[in-house]
Amino acid sequence: MKFHISKLFWAARAVLYKPFCRKIDFPSYIGKPLFMDGLHHLCIGKRVRIFPNIRIEAMDGGTVMIENNVYIGQNCHITSGSNEVRIGEGSAVMANVCITNIDHNYEQIGVPVLEQGHKTRNTKIGMNCFIGHNAVIQAGVELGDHIIVGAGAVVNRGKYPSNCVLAGVPARIIKKYNYDIGKWESCNSK
Repeated sequence: MKFHISKLFWAARAVLYKPFCRKIDFPSYIGKPLFMDGLHHLCIGKRVRIFPNIRIEAMDGGTVMIENNVYIGQNCHITSGSNEVRIGEGSAVMANVCITNIDHNYEQIGVPVLEQGHKTRNTKIGMNCFIGHNAVIQAGVELGDHIIVGAGAVVNRGKYPSNCVLAGVPARIIKKYNYDIGKWESCNSK
């Protein structure tokens, strides 16, 4: 594996952030962030690779938990309100992904959405998941282990079982792993 000098700076950045975060384990590295707020509610495990232009916000007591051996691509946006966003061990989050546990209220006609407050629900990505480019993981989503989320998918509320592939807007299960035959099988399109 080729060593890039930029990763030395990224490792130094993780060391500099450590006193301000709830937890950063090493070795981990962080590319130059676009914006980070609520660092005291951010937990980063060992061997976490965060690429440049990350935007992480933990507000109103919300937490962001990034477990060991997680890859987060560039230009990702992770927001947590009063609950938790958790990214499970061994997961990969590709570029331009949004993960949140916040839904904005919109019920009051004539009142700007950003002035109506919000509600939060825990959002969890299981172990060894792969979140494709430009995907959106919305508030209240719980992904089991080894779930593949296709590029551009929008995963809204709900629990999704382990060992499946999600795609589309809104996302739906398009494949499941069949342990009886040891293969991935397409699901009924209806």
